[in-house]
Amino acid sequence: QVQLVESGGGLVQPGGSLRLSCAASGIVFSIYAMGWYRQAPGKQRELVAVIVTGDNTRYADSVKGRFTISRDNSKNTVYLQMNSLKPEDTAVYYCNAHGILNTRNNYWGQGTQVTVSS
Repeated sequence: QVQLVESGGGLVQPGGSLRLSCAASGIVFSIYAMGWYRQAPGKQRELVAVIVTGDNTRYADSVKGRFTISRDNSKNTVYLQMNSLKPEDTAVYYCNAHGILNTRNNYWGQGTQVTVSS
């Protein structure tokens, strides 16, 4: 079965950094676009970053220049490096896998909490 497991969330001070990881199993990782979404309390889930291949990435305007998405296909893992964190980055961050060849394949992780506060 398909499983996406996020890790790396936690409490960090404004201006600090965190690195999120999402380990995938049960899929052919290389044929999935991988994305990070986030959802703050009372707000809708939003796309933070997506990576189709190692060099094909896209970011929400709010995180451009601060966040970097990457993937290691040999480890079936996608990462989100978050720098210069702001309180408004506080949210539950979710990992998503979306099939490239079969676009009906779409999977979500359970999420990891990121809290930016002093």
